[in-house]
Amino acid sequence: MNNIANKAKMILSAGFLAFLVACSAPSDGNGAADAEPPLAGAQIGGTFTLTNQDGVKMSEDEFKGKYRIIYFGYSYCPDVCPIDLSNLMLGLKLAEKGDPALAEKVQPIFITVDPERDTPAVLKQYVSAFHPRLIGLTGAPEEIAAVAKKYLIIYDIRKDEGSSEYLVDHSRQAYLFGPEGEPLALLPFDGTPEDIADEITRWVK
Repeated sequence: MNNIANKAKMILSAGFLAFLVACSAPSDGNGAADAEPPLAGAQIGGTFTLTNQDGVKMSEDEFKGKYRIIYFGYSYCPDVCPIDLSNLMLGLKLAEKGDPALAEKVQPIFITVDPERDTPAVLKQYVSAFHPRLIGLTGAPEEIAAVAKKYLIIYDIRKDEGSSEYLVDHSRQAYLFGPEGEPLALLPFDGTPEDIADEITRWVK
């Protein structure tokens, strides 16, 4: 794993561990139904205005009332992004199969960290391969940088002089947010689709 990914993992892991310790309610023996979401009270997320795969500006406010699965990556990623997204969306489909009402409650969102190449047209083709309702968002580099900061995502565009091809190192997180944009939990993107479905259905009411 590269240096930035290692650094991001350590920073995020430490931060989330602190949130888990500080914000998790003590067990009262009633199980998950009364448990507080592990990211409850965490300062993650916030407002944004970005451009979707149809070239339409969308703000975070437009998702009010819906749970949100948010994953940052880029379409030219050679390995981890498509694997993570595939797992996440398979998990969402499993959850929707078990409870069809979830299709109306949960909005999956993919935000690029490579706005130079991930135009709306590129994202439109990309997100359609994973889930019919997956929204892809892009924007100006400064817009993406501002959103990534709010969501605790670290990324670094590695360009070699004289080459048009490049990779983007970025931290990997799959967030589940509540209807008011409140952070609820991390989704186990590196687990099985069943693991992801279980975590979604645990917190989506």
